[in-house]
Parts: sequence; structure tokens; C-alpha cells
Amino acid sequence: MPTSGLNPSFVNGVFNMLLEKERQMVVDYGRKMSASGLSIGTSRNISVYDPETGYMCISPSGLGYFETEAEDIAVMDLDGNQIDGSRKPSSEHGLHTVVYKNRPEARAVVPTHSPYATTLAGMHETLKPVHYAMMGANAYEVPLVPYVTFGTPELADEVEKVLREHEGARAVLLANHGDVCFHVNLPKAFGLAENIEYPVAVRVRQRPGESHRGRVRCGARPLQDLRTGSARQVAHRAGWDLWCSTRPFWLRW
Repeated sequence: MPTSGLNPSFVNGVFNMLLEKERQMVVDYGRKMSASGLSIGTSRNISVYDPETGYMCISPSGLGYFETEAEDIAVMDLDGNQIDGSRKPSSEHGLHTVVYKNRPEARAVVPTHSPYATTLAGMHETLKPVHYAMMGANAYEVPLVPYVTFGTPELADEVEKVLREHEGARAVLLANHGDVCFHVNLPKAFGLAENIEYPVAVRVRQRPGESHRGRVRCGARPLQDLRTGSARQVAHRAGWDLWCSTRPFWLRW
């Protein structure tokens, strides 16, 4: 819950919002991400970290970017406590905090559901060095985080393991999910998310005549998640497989 001493206040007749500039950046880039096709609906989140306060500003849960205003952005510390903001933070906040803890230089995290990155992640493959546009990722190949249900502490734990195994990498793929990019500021993190989509597309298109039916794989416990998971979880696990299997190969890519 918000901490009373840090809530927005009036000083000399002026309304002051905690980390207002950073919160507005999350709003602006969230709208930009939606408009660019890197995300759909309310399914992704952006965060900005302020090292002076030790707080991050992160998108709220369940609110479209074009309906989001600066006061809707949640302010949290890296221990998962909400400091300010009236709305519930994104369920992925744990993923963001492990990035900031393991990449001290990072000041922004941009996860996406971009079409090609999500496709490659659904095939459970890393991104090989196919084009120089991926140089910003600072890795010979972009690693893959094994499938774990999104929005869970277990996913954050798996991301942390991969970050420790691939020191310096500024991007990871999340199996059956999408990708996560991070950098020294939000414009660079967002730019990396945009740039990395092209080499991912090249990687996917390297098999122009191959049917991907059966290659877009469900996670380790598909039946369990289908019985107990939410509609969003089911879509993440099976949506791409269904999409690929119902279209001729020349319409898939």
C-alpha cells in the first residue's frame, strides 16, 4: 500500500507527484509500444528505475496504455512493496526487480509480446547471431528462459538464473511468452526491443517452407494449466500452436 509520507502532496501551492517524470515516461512509452505492435491489450508492462530513491515505476495491472495516466503508475521498491499509486502493479513486478538487482546499470525494463519474438520463444529456441541488429543485446546469442507460468515468483527466479548464467546480456526470451529487454535508460531499452524483432524475424524465416505445426511447443505441464489456469495462461500455452496449425505456411510469416 502507498506510504503516507511519500504520497503526492502540495508544496507552496504546487501539486507534487512522486517520480512524476518517470511515471509519465512509462505512460508515454507504453502507448508507443502498443502503437508499434510490440504488445497487445493490457498484456505487457514497462518499468523505469530511479537509483536515488531505490524505487521503480511500473505499469498497473489490467489497464490499457491509452487509458493509463501518470498517477496510475505504481511506485515500488525492489523488495516488492508498493510505495505509491492507487492501482495494483503489474503481476510481473518480480521479474522487473530481479533485472534491476542483477543488472545494476539497468534503468528500464521493456518486456514485449512482439510477433516474431513470441514465435521463436514458443519454439523454445535461443536467438542465434543472424544479424548485427541484435548487437545491442550484448550477447553472442539471446538466451531462453524455460517456460514458467507468467506473473509468478517462479518465473522471476528462472529469469534470475539465466541472467546470472549470461553475464552482460541485455535481453532474454521467455518460452511461450515473449522477450524482455533492458538498458541504461528507457529509450535505449525500447529501441533494443524494436531492433531485436528484425533478427528474430530473420531467424524464423530461415525455414521458409517448413511447417511449424508441432514446433511451437506447450510448456512442461499443459494439461495441468488447461485445467487450472486462466484464459490468458491457456492462450500463452496453446495460442501460437493453434494459429500456426490453421494457416498455410505462406501466410504464417
